[in-house]
Amino acid sequence: SKKFIAMIPARLGSKRIPKKNIRYMGDKPLIQYPIDLAKQTNRFESIWVNTESEELGKIVQGMGVLFHKRPAELANDKATNREFTYEFMQKHECDYVIMINPTSPMLRKETLVRFLEYVEENDFDTVLSVIAEKEETFFKGEPLNFSLEEKVNSQLLEPVETICWAITAWKRDTFMKLQEQGINPVFGGKLGRFAIPKDESCDLDTPEDWN
Repeated sequence: SKKFIAMIPARLGSKRIPKKNIRYMGDKPLIQYPIDLAKQTNRFESIWVNTESEELGKIVQGMGVLFHKRPAELANDKATNREFTYEFMQKHECDYVIMINPTSPMLRKETLVRFLEYVEENDFDTVLSVIAEKEETFFKGEPLNFSLEEKVNSQLLEPVETICWAITAWKRDTFMKLQEQGINPVFGGKLGRFAIPKDESCDLDTPEDWN
């Protein structure tokens, strides 16, 4: 079977929801949701929290996972998952890095397990988690998946898929190769899409999302 490593990205210096990763949601801090989830699957060779913060690093080691110290220059608001994932991959051997986002605390174990099975059974270089919604959608003022000429039942519409970043899988070899060639690896190679249930797909970026 393929060797999976879990990478949980977590900056302490979040701007829009201050220190959101250590803020309590319900009975535990936000960062503990993906940690508990990854542990429950028993499918990862290792589970790492990728953060610039020594303070957060100590906290997560206390929760029984590993601390990957992200270089400070990859922890500002400009740094994307392209840079910090590549830096992480340089230090960790595996077939796939599975990124599990703390900003999606509603994810269930069954969903993560099914996602990992999907990665295992296929040969994708990248697998993105998406929300597939059968709703009439406009893009730049034009109907995208419906016709203005008729009204059809929404279940008959072609779904619109939105990337939600709850879980992402990257084949390490492909990602590193593309990055080294100056090609964006985030959507690189053979691309798979995995739809997750809408009630699990929340993405906490703003105080409004948190509420």
